[in-house]
Amino acid sequence: MLKASNIAIFLLRFVSGLMLAYFHGLGKVKSAIGYFIQGNEWKFLDTVRNIGFPAPGVFALAATISEFIGGILLAVGLFTRYSAIFIAITMGVAIYRHLTTDMRFELAGLYFLIALVFVFKGGEGISIDGLIKKK
Repeated sequence: MLKASNIAIFLLRFVSGLMLAYFHGLGKVKSAIGYFIQGNEWKFLDTVRNIGFPAPGVFALAATISEFIGGILLAVGLFTRYSAIFIAITMGVAIYRHLTTDMRFELAGLYFLIALVFVFKGGEGISIDGLIKKK
């Protein structure tokens, strides 16, 4: 029997994961492909470089994968805890960047908190992880 709380958690995970992947990750993926394959400028790489990360290309790519692939995995509930950990780390860095550059950090903060929920909760209930766990 489906409980209202299971449906609510599913909706939170599914919608926030898809929004993260589509609105934040997809643009970075397109830009990364343009950078690595066509030699185009990748502005996000400059952003990561300006934060001070030692290998900005590696960390920019990791954040891109975290937002896009991690968002999709979160949405479908596959490897939920792991994808949520990477999303939380990425959003923690985004919060830091926004706070140190006088930008608004609310959206990164919301994604961070949602990711933390799924770090602790996992993908039980309506999710691929839940289906795997039942078998």
